[in-house]
Amino acid sequence: MLFLKNPINYSRQNINKNDIKKVKNVLESDFLTQGPKVEEFENEINKFCKSRYSVACNSATSALHIACLALGLKRNDIVWTNPVSFVASANCALYCGAKVDYVDIDLNTFNITFENFKKKLFKTKKKNFPKILILVDYGGFPCDLDKIYKLARKNNIYVIQDSSHSLGAKYKNSKVGDCKFSDITVFSFHPVKIITTGEGGVATTKSKKLFNYMQMFRTHGITKDSKFFKKANKNTWYFEQQVLGYNYRMNDIEASLGISQLKRINKNLSERKKLAFNYNKNLNPKIKKINIKKFVKSSYHLYPVLIEKEKIGFSRDDLLKYLKKNNIHCQLHYIPIFEHPFHSINKKKKFAYFPNTMKFYECAISLPMYYGLKMNEQKFVIEKINKRIKNVNRNYNSSEG
Repeated sequence: MLFLKNPINYSRQNINKNDIKKVKNVLESDFLTQGPKVEEFENEINKFCKSRYSVACNSATSALHIACLALGLKRNDIVWTNPVSFVASANCALYCGAKVDYVDIDLNTFNITFENFKKKLFKTKKKNFPKILILVDYGGFPCDLDKIYKLARKNNIYVIQDSSHSLGAKYKNSKVGDCKFSDITVFSFHPVKIITTGEGGVATTKSKKLFNYMQMFRTHGITKDSKFFKKANKNTWYFEQQVLGYNYRMNDIEASLGISQLKRINKNLSERKKLAFNYNKNLNPKIKKINIKKFVKSSYHLYPVLIEKEKIGFSRDDLLKYLKKNNIHCQLHYIPIFEHPFHSINKKKKFAYFPNTMKFYECAISLPMYYGLKMNEQKFVIEKINKRIKNVNRNYNSSEG
């Protein structure tokens, strides 16, 4: 029997001495805001993801917003996305005045499937097709990108891959972020993500046109590149604002942390894979785990499971309370976007059009998963969950007898 004094959280950042040293070097340098480290970080992301272009921002939410703007999203256009995501996956469309609708998830992968996307398209009038489909790599697991992307582009629908969870993941041996199956891919560097810059995000693309637009939208709508000037001017100090942009820039302090973190990402991913393997092997088989397709390599940002009361004997909320009493702090990822008051849809529509999402909301829990989680800590989590299931089932069998 294991006993642990310190709390175990569902996730946390991992900062080492080298990270601190690199940030300190920037603090002692001539650049604090957007300087050479931002461009260096973008180049490192390009190398790692095999992408052509990267635009670093102050958050993934900002990156999603400029991605929508670059693709020409405007008022009364429509965006479809995964309802099981952080609200930013929908808010980025609303910032542009667009309307948001959702595609139901699959209960084996917690992602949008080709079949669900195709079914919704078939039932939708062409005039109501989305301009953009925002796919979410839930938990670090890419969905069936190839078929979805082909069907989307066949119907003149752009694809943004919200890969906030999946830096380092692969789909059919293609690195997430290379944009083989998307027009733009977005990553998050929030502290609980695969790597962190404190706050931050990046948008990758293979299109130079989209890259140029995103750079402008990130920086007040301004360009300093004379090739794009609309007025002839050879002065070195000259620049132009050409669109209404935003101050979404990443700074050199954040970028230096990202560069340092990226150097050990492979070790990070390897540790997450081991943790996932241990959960898969040792958790009670009555717990429903995510089904990883053979052509997908996950980054294991999250380890989500479904706690189905009818199979296990107690609810997800019962388990959350029990784990908290044992100093294990898990989380729900996520409250479906349309369950928030701001995004709310009527009850009848939720259960008629999104039955899998509603089932997920009832049962989902994210177990501790992060770079730095010790094996004895994970063993403690597994032991507590399995013991709870065993005791409940024993009591149930005794009452039956």
